[in-house]
Amino acid sequence: MAASLSIPRPLVRVNQFTIVLSVVAAWLTGIHALILIPLIAGLGGILFDFNPVMRGAKVFLKKPMNEYIPEDRDDQRFNQLIAVFFLGSGYFSFLMGWTIAGYAFTIMVVVAASVAIMGFCVGCFIRFQWKQWQYRRTKASKSF
Repeated sequence: MAASLSIPRPLVRVNQFTIVLSVVAAWLTGIHALILIPLIAGLGGILFDFNPVMRGAKVFLKKPMNEYIPEDRDDQRFNQLIAVFFLGSGYFSFLMGWTIAGYAFTIMVVVAASVAIMGFCVGCFIRFQWKQWQYRRTKASKSF
């Protein structure tokens, strides 16, 4: 059952590297359509529970899935929602000629993915704070 609630860390890392490399390649080449790679993969994961980047990387795992360090599926889904929002906003901004906004949105997602690769998950921290706030709010309302 735990395997259905987690994603092996190597698959999460591949997704994070895909975000960073695609966006940096888009910046360096000016081919903003490269942002569509992680954007479409992320949308696939959110809407259809099928992220082609992770699915493709799964073939390269040498051990059984449950032998890798697990990443919480709900945390990763939340992170993917944030990434898709920023990637989509960045891509749309570039399409509209709003270069500063395009860079602002894509810089935020690249920084978050890079920091996550190094070990600190910004999205997980935000989600944890949100859950704490919800808990405190429900607890406070029950005390009256």
